[in-house]
Amino acid sequence: MLDPARSYDLIGDVHGCARTLQRLLDQLGYRQQGGVWRHPQRMALFLGDIVDRGPRVREALHLVHGMVEAGQAQCIMGNHEFYALGWSTPAAPGSGKHFVREHTPRHARLIRQTLEQFEDYPADWRDFLQWFHELPLVIDAGRFRMVHACWDSELIATLRSTYPEARIDQSFVQASAVPGSFASRVINRLLRGTDMRLPDGLTLTSDDGFTRGSFRTKFWEEDPQTYGDIVFQPDALPEWVARTPLSDAEKNELLRYGEQEPMLFVGHYWRSGRPAPIRPNLACLDYSAVLFGKLVAYRLDQETRLDPRKFVWVDVDRPEALR
Repeated sequence: MLDPARSYDLIGDVHGCARTLQRLLDQLGYRQQGGVWRHPQRMALFLGDIVDRGPRVREALHLVHGMVEAGQAQCIMGNHEFYALGWSTPAAPGSGKHFVREHTPRHARLIRQTLEQFEDYPADWRDFLQWFHELPLVIDAGRFRMVHACWDSELIATLRSTYPEARIDQSFVQASAVPGSFASRVINRLLRGTDMRLPDGLTLTSDDGFTRGSFRTKFWEEDPQTYGDIVFQPDALPEWVARTPLSDAEKNELLRYGEQEPMLFVGHYWRSGRPAPIRPNLACLDYSAVLFGKLVAYRLDQETRLDPRKFVWVDVDRPEALR
C-alpha cells in the first residue's frame, strides 16, 4: 500500500485549517504543481479529521483529496469524517432512528461549520462523502502504523477478515449505530480511543460544555496503579480521582500497546506544548491547530524508533486562524 522507497510526512488533525496546512507543506518542501502540492521524494500521510471546526473545511478537503488522487498523499479516516457519514447516512430500517448519527443539538454544533461551508456546493459535499468511504480506518506499513485514535490488533484483525483494506461501507456505518455491535466497537476504539467510567457515578463537564461520565485513557501504560496514571485528555481529573487506585478488574480491562510494537502515529487527542514522542514507538500529532495551537508533522525516513528532532510544526496565532 505504501512505497518502501519513499520517505513520509505524517500530519495531524487539520480541522479546516487549510492555510495553516499550506504553510506546513511549504515548510516541509512541498510545492504546488498543476494545482497539487507535491514533493519530489516524499509523500504526505494524513491522520484524519480534515473536516469540522475550522474556517476552511472545503479548501482543506480539496487540498488533501487532490494530493491523494495524484498519488502524493494518503489519508485515513478520523472520527469527524465518520461523524459526517453518520450524519448523512439513513439509519437501518427498524432502528427507530432517521440517521445513523442522530441530529441532536450537540451533533449539529460539531458539524455546523462543515455544512455551512458546503451549503452552496451540495454536489461537492456528496462527492466528499463518497470519498470518505474510501478512507481506510488504519494503515499498517510494517515498521510503522497509522490510526486516528487507538490501535487494537484484535479488532483490526477481525475487521480485515471482512474488509481487507479496512475501508468500510454503508452497511458497516449503519451497523455502528447499534450499541455493543462489532461495528460500534471498531469505530469507538479505533477512531475515539479507550475510556473508563469515572468512580461513584461522577460526571465531569469539559471545556466544550459536554458532560461525560468517563475519561479517555492511555493504551500503552505497562504498570499503571491509579486513575491519574492512565488519564489521556486535555481536561484534568479532580485530584482525588487521579489518586484513586485502579482495581484489578480495571487494570485487566486496559489495552496495552507494547514497547516492542512498530512505531504508531495517532491524532485525535488535543495535545499542547512542544511536540515530542510519547515514547520511542508512539507519537500523537494532534496539537490543537484549530484552537490556535500547532499543526504538526513527523518526517519519517528509514528509522524504526522515533527521533524527537524530526517533529516539524507551524504555530497558529489567532489573527491568522481567523482569516
